[in-house]
Amino acid sequence: MECISVFDMLKIGVGPSSSHTLGPWRAAERWISELKTAGHFHKVEKIQVHVYGSLSLTGKGHATDYAIMLGLSGIDPEYVPVAVIPKIVKEIKDSKTLTFNTEAQLPFDAENDIIFHRKFLPFHANGLTFEATLNTGNKTVKTYYSIGGGFVVVETMENAKHKLKDFKTFPYPITLGDELLAYCKREDKNISEIVWANERSLRTDAQIDFELQRIWNTMLECMYTGCHTEGNLPGGLNVRRRAYDMHQDLKGEQSYSNPGEWLQSIRKTEVKFRQILKWVSCFALSVNEVNASLGRVVTAPTNGSAGVIPAVLMYYMVIENHEADFEEVKKFLLVAGEIGSIFKKGATISAAMGGCQAEIGVSSAMAAGALTELLGGTPEQVLMAAEIAMEHHLGLTCDPIGGLVQIPCIERNSMGALKAINAAELALGSDPKDAKVPLDKVVQTLWETAKDMNAKYKETSEGGLAVGVYLSDC
Repeated sequence: MECISVFDMLKIGVGPSSSHTLGPWRAAERWISELKTAGHFHKVEKIQVHVYGSLSLTGKGHATDYAIMLGLSGIDPEYVPVAVIPKIVKEIKDSKTLTFNTEAQLPFDAENDIIFHRKFLPFHANGLTFEATLNTGNKTVKTYYSIGGGFVVVETMENAKHKLKDFKTFPYPITLGDELLAYCKREDKNISEIVWANERSLRTDAQIDFELQRIWNTMLECMYTGCHTEGNLPGGLNVRRRAYDMHQDLKGEQSYSNPGEWLQSIRKTEVKFRQILKWVSCFALSVNEVNASLGRVVTAPTNGSAGVIPAVLMYYMVIENHEADFEEVKKFLLVAGEIGSIFKKGATISAAMGGCQAEIGVSSAMAAGALTELLGGTPEQVLMAAEIAMEHHLGLTCDPIGGLVQIPCIERNSMGALKAINAAELALGSDPKDAKVPLDKVVQTLWETAKDMNAKYKETSEGGLAVGVYLSDC
């Protein structure tokens, strides 16, 4: 059974896309590592990268070329100062030279050495092949697939992983929602406690706390940055940042100087009913505006849906519980991560495979379930909330205008966050015994819907709004 950690589902990286940016970035890093293992790294004289399918069709708008250059340069997406990214890319393009893994200068013409093919490889919609010419005259070639959420696989590994004898297992291995509920019932624990026990089989308590705190800090800083940055987003659509104006209208006269003080100042603000919706939307929009401008975000479970989970968690801390601290944040992220892993194992979190239902839908389900536990819901109500949220995203297409993660992607995070809150309230007010659709059934339905969906609605910019709205009108 595949063991997916919370830290696999919630990764820190750079926008605008986990599958089209973070995935290719990590693939480049893996290729370098494998070249070194094979003893080929110092023999490389020339590199070319071939990009296929959805990665190609929307790659320029998703900064796939940037990610490849940065990954080949040995730059870490978790820690690189995002403000220097355009400068690094410009230097590579202007000099037509790349510092391979920060170690060796190689000729590299981005316009000709990153080759975008419209062809789809049969294994997955997001394929990319790295090709190196060695000083021996031989070539070495390796193909990777970015399968969503920053996950990268090779075809043989994906097909063979269930055969591995020494694959790491959790004390509570989970593929289905029903299995998770069975553990909760048998152990008399809530979902976050089960997930915590699984994580402890991989890391110490201090390591888990440190990484979860780092994830939350990144989310909070991302919201803070988005709420305090005005102007238009890059990419040519001239999309105006809205979180700044919305935040200015909502924040009142409170003073602060950093994200932590900002959070406390919002908690002190008297929030009227209509403002609740605006605050949630503001939080969600702020994250995805940062994401769209190559800022640092947390994939949750993807970059395109990165705003839903932090917006709903902020809703809990600002509206529901002003005394909430890291313990509540920890429970929220543990539950959200586990729900996301159930969807990844049983369906997909890749828009290139399943449309936006696989991204915003899954993130909304993750947030709904996590919020339900914090609000006192039973494990059954947690999974009920996740099911409700996903049920009402089924069939949602991915049709980004201009191949950019802006329209309709940014607004969809706001809608997904609000649906998550509504789903949690519906579940808390219901008896799970009356539920007609279990979580596992909606996961299965997501996958069936994904397989039936026309390819032009799967992050190709060949259908829907992507062709119904002319770029000249934007």
